[in-house]
Amino acid sequence: MPCRSFSYQSPEDAAPIRAMLSGRDDPNNSVEPVVQEILATVQKDGDAALIAYTRKFDCPAFTPAMLRVPEAMLRNASQQLPADDLAIIMEAASNIRSFHERQKQNSWFTTAEDGTVLGQMVRPVDRVGLYVPGGQGGNTPLISSMLMNAIPAQVAGVPSIAVVSPPREDGTPNPYILAAAHALGIDEVYACGSAWAIAALAYGTESIAPVDVIAGPGNIFVATAKRMLIGKVGIDMIAGPSEILILADGTARPDQVAADMLSQAEHDTLASSVLITDSAALADAVKAELVIQTKALPRCDIARKALADWGAIVVTDTMDQAVELSNSIAPEHLEVIVADPWTMLPKLRNAGAIFLGANSPEPVGDYFAGPNHVLPTNGTARFSSALSVETFTKKSSIIAASAAFTQANAAKIARLARLEGLEAHARSAESRTR
Repeated sequence: MPCRSFSYQSPEDAAPIRAMLSGRDDPNNSVEPVVQEILATVQKDGDAALIAYTRKFDCPAFTPAMLRVPEAMLRNASQQLPADDLAIIMEAASNIRSFHERQKQNSWFTTAEDGTVLGQMVRPVDRVGLYVPGGQGGNTPLISSMLMNAIPAQVAGVPSIAVVSPPREDGTPNPYILAAAHALGIDEVYACGSAWAIAALAYGTESIAPVDVIAGPGNIFVATAKRMLIGKVGIDMIAGPSEILILADGTARPDQVAADMLSQAEHDTLASSVLITDSAALADAVKAELVIQTKALPRCDIARKALADWGAIVVTDTMDQAVELSNSIAPEHLEVIVADPWTMLPKLRNAGAIFLGANSPEPVGDYFAGPNHVLPTNGTARFSSALSVETFTKKSSIIAASAAFTQANAAKIARLARLEGLEAHARSAESRTR
């Protein structure tokens, strides 16, 4: 059996399913003392700490001169990349930029009859730091993370963007990451990784100026550092292990459903893949496909453990029951592979991203279509949203009250202030009536 089996007819049946998935929510608090020490060391020692940590964990021969990646290296990486690969990156970037351009919000103002002007001013933050993992040994670079984090910041109008990415053993980040940065017009890149890179972005060092917002995925040390720095800087979100939930009826192809479940299971051993269907025949066929397809994967051991620990196939009596369960789980990725997926869309309340139809597998959104792939996990789609242009903006309220407004309402304002025991507030308002 590649994963667990459940049946669902009512909300009471959701308890064992949620209990299974809840094990992924437990934070690894054992790394907190280590991360706290790293943060304190970088805050105190600056570049020296970055060099020491990088020598210990990434590149034994790392030198201070290797911390900032020269612009010439960025340019050379772009020139040396296979032309077809660079073209794919640029096309994906164009799609992502086009989607996020539609998210831009305008400042607005409204004027009352007495001349009072109220409004909201939308502005980008001044500086953003992006963490881009290099992947296993620096050889599986997360190019899509560079695009998905940098482009919304650029669309927001952020004037200063710094990228940190762990170096390989030779002291340089993966050339695909460097080429992607160059293609986006980003020239501030540092060969620096893990929690010490996050600390550098938050506190600043001799070489790296502090930022206002940090975004980008990483391992448990990166995620813990970001969580511990909330309040010092803004962050994109605390992302958990990847997850997919597929709603499918009897029209779905078992091989495609299994392939989509495995597209998340291969991420890591904590990834969750869930199928909810009203077709027992589909459920049985998908189980068989999972066994066959898992064997053929390069990361078969990871996928097999993820499926065994966190995978599930749930059979319901109706698709309405399937939707009910999906809404209670609030998955990161939600695929809808049914005869008419658009009819189900109004019923779907909680999901990071929704993929409608058999031709919309999750990787289409992960890499190329345009919507952001940085999504809420672990049920947080109940109240949070994908990374967007808004992640890199701030809003200031504008109040330009007329004399008529303040004088007419000063007594009311003073009364509210005195009810709260704030006499100076009351007198400030009353002073405008004299």
